[in-house]
Amino acid sequence: MAETFLFYDIETTGLSRAFDQILEFAAIRTDEGLAEIARFSSRIRLRPDVIPSPAAMLVNRMRMTDCLSGRSEYDALREIHAELNRPGTVSIGYNSIGFDDEFLRFAFHRNLLPPYTHQFANGCRRMDLFPVTLMYWLYRRDLLRWPDANGKPSLKLEEIGAANDLFSSPSHQALADVEAALRLTRLLFKDRPMWQYLDGCFRKEVDARRIEELPAAFSSPAGEHRLALLVAGELGTRQRFQAPVVALGASIPYPKQSLWLRLDTPALRACRAETIPESTWVFRKRAGEPGILLPPIARYLEALEADRREELEKNLAWIRSQPALFEAIAGHHRRFRYPFIPGLDPDAGLYQTGFWSRADEALCRAFHAAPAAEKALLAERFAHPEAANLARRVLFRNFEEALSPELIRARELHIRRICDPAPMSDFNGRPRTTPAAAVAEILRLKAAPDLDEAGRRILDELHDHITGRFGGLPTAAADS
Repeated sequence: MAETFLFYDIETTGLSRAFDQILEFAAIRTDEGLAEIARFSSRIRLRPDVIPSPAAMLVNRMRMTDCLSGRSEYDALREIHAELNRPGTVSIGYNSIGFDDEFLRFAFHRNLLPPYTHQFANGCRRMDLFPVTLMYWLYRRDLLRWPDANGKPSLKLEEIGAANDLFSSPSHQALADVEAALRLTRLLFKDRPMWQYLDGCFRKEVDARRIEELPAAFSSPAGEHRLALLVAGELGTRQRFQAPVVALGASIPYPKQSLWLRLDTPALRACRAETIPESTWVFRKRAGEPGILLPPIARYLEALEADRREELEKNLAWIRSQPALFEAIAGHHRRFRYPFIPGLDPDAGLYQTGFWSRADEALCRAFHAAPAAEKALLAERFAHPEAANLARRVLFRNFEEALSPELIRARELHIRRICDPAPMSDFNGRPRTTPAAAVAEILRLKAAPDLDEAGRRILDELHDHITGRFGGLPTAAADS
């Protein structure tokens, strides 16, 4: 099957994957040689239960009049889902796996669409231009001009774009960022062997084979423990985005995740059985996804500072001398399971809820195909209570004209729960923004001396929207 690349970007109301929403989606589809085939964009209307982040609105410079126009989230997400799931699609953006893709997964989940199929079904897969660009910065710098920000290298798309004339309009607009990402890719594409190697890092079978080919540092009763150099954005510029790691094995509750112990920190040798969580740093890796694992050959290891290479050797020797403790370290991390969060809101429940039953999956398909009046009847037939709750939310968020008194009451209870001073939390324990917190942030931002007049108008409009939409509602229990 011939592949096509779908370069895409989103602009959102904030950073919360569970509680914020996409306001703008843009994409450019290309062939395998990066020639443009088609463009796609959608502006999405602000949902009635979303409180935009004031800081995010200042970044994307969107006025409330723009936010309150456009398509419903439900209609837009169904079309976006179809684009990402077109057979042979490689969806790609800048830091897309770390942010945009997770945002989309939660949006799909919230709208009863399959959240993962674009990652594996019908020849579809994902790439991420950010770790690819990291690799060019490390090993092929001559292809681009690399910006510095306050004396430190910057790998932000807007700054790389400015240094290399990639933007034809301001950044932080979805289509402008997509065009810049595509122009950046065409520059990187000039080193075709490098691009093809990195493309393999996002092919599950290729990446898994490369991992199996890494050399074993030592063996234990659990098997061979392979040595690698990990390249990952979270390691930061001070670490040159790299760290030596050794494999601990696969996670037991999440068997598609392999676990990699960092080897360049002196804290590791201070580890004891009772201090494993705070003394060890472990990366979780899925085949075909970041980070990028490189073989521990001199060409790559020499990029590490001498003191980090020395720590690597000391830690390897220490591990070999502590087989029982190493087994305890590996066992701790391999058995780790994310804690169950009681009372987690359905919008945040993607990872905890898991997959719907086959019957509920079939009901989702019927729900999407049904006219609005029939959707309400189907919403009550879901076996899983969270699926039923999400179906009701789809209706009262997107189908104002078809709401029964029961759905209107459910919407009121949901809005009142959002207004509660004790905020609900997402899957990471981060609180949802309350109206009071958003208003307090607006007042703080308006006091900044460098706020321009356009930014002040954005904040004033947002203040009026929040106080008008949420200001007078009492608190109550959430819908169940």
